[in-house]
Amino acid sequence: MINQDRLVETFLELVQIDSETGHEEMIQPILKQKFESLGLIVKEDDAKAKTGFGANNLICTLPATDDSKEKIYFTSHMDTVVPGKSVKPVIEDGIIKSDGTTILGADDKAGLATILEVIRIIQDNQLPHGQIQFVITVGEESGLVGAKALNPDDLDAAYGYSIDSAVPVGNFTIGAPYQMQIKATTHGKTAHASTPDKGVSAINIAAKAISKMKLGKIDHETTANIGKFEGGGPTNIVTDLVHIWAEARSHSELKIEAQTKHMAQTFKETAEAFGCHADVDTELAYPGFLVTEDEVVYQKAQAAAKAVDLIGEPTIGGGGSDGNIISQFGIPTVILGIGYEAIHTTNESIAIQSLVDLVKYVLKLIEIA
Repeated sequence: MINQDRLVETFLELVQIDSETGHEEMIQPILKQKFESLGLIVKEDDAKAKTGFGANNLICTLPATDDSKEKIYFTSHMDTVVPGKSVKPVIEDGIIKSDGTTILGADDKAGLATILEVIRIIQDNQLPHGQIQFVITVGEESGLVGAKALNPDDLDAAYGYSIDSAVPVGNFTIGAPYQMQIKATTHGKTAHASTPDKGVSAINIAAKAISKMKLGKIDHETTANIGKFEGGGPTNIVTDLVHIWAEARSHSELKIEAQTKHMAQTFKETAEAFGCHADVDTELAYPGFLVTEDEVVYQKAQAAAKAVDLIGEPTIGGGGSDGNIISQFGIPTVILGIGYEAIHTTNESIAIQSLVDLVKYVLKLIEIA
């Protein structure tokens, strides 16, 4: 039933369309045309105006042929990380990879190719199904920007699946952490380097604050990291301004709040000890979620995997996906494994068999909905 040649051809076509995050203007019209040509009702939202990114999200609805089946949804994102321009895919021994100068873009064009093949199979074989929505987002790789711009009223599903996890096909992610973004600015006092006692180095304030922080792996649920440190100028000037970007993640809402407070207070208190001050801004990048084994979306993910001879093992994720956001709309979501390797690197690859297995898995999920 699966047309492997067509599936691979679609995937190869998609990865060769430039769509680095924030610049989805080339791929979105092509995807829109593909979904419309397959007879889906396609709605563009106003994500471009809200975010400044290259295109709008697409909400593509396949009307039900069997109203007794549950309404479900699937989501994949159209953007990639960089370097993602002029991708040249190579197939060797059943593995698709790039030529090594760019990423491949299997994250998440494997999800897109799977969705398109599934729709074609449903229509070619007149398979019965309930209403299915396919939510195709922009800006996922920039902090779930597109998903955050979605209007919950555009989504109509009992539960659903984000096709966007690095675990093997058939396994699925049932939980992901909260992520908090932290930006701190330490203010010192400028002076000539020959009279350092007349100044206070903002670099020194920031360095001492960071040295006091709990960073790295805090516990089994929580991590924190300093990502970027920027400031300074000529060596003959005591620097009076430094910017620091950091993050904290936790599967516990209480712990993410405590870790964020600890980091912010450490910056402020250290600066005050030098007679200076620090400004700290914090923002929830995305909320965490956890699906339990008594929920339908979990049970059907596991049942469908086993029905097509896949493992069906639940996992806990360490990063975010659009599922984090859509879960907050009251639509329970788990994240399906795609089986790609070395994502976000120029060594990224995916096996053709993983694409085939993923199509089988999604078809089974639709069948048992």
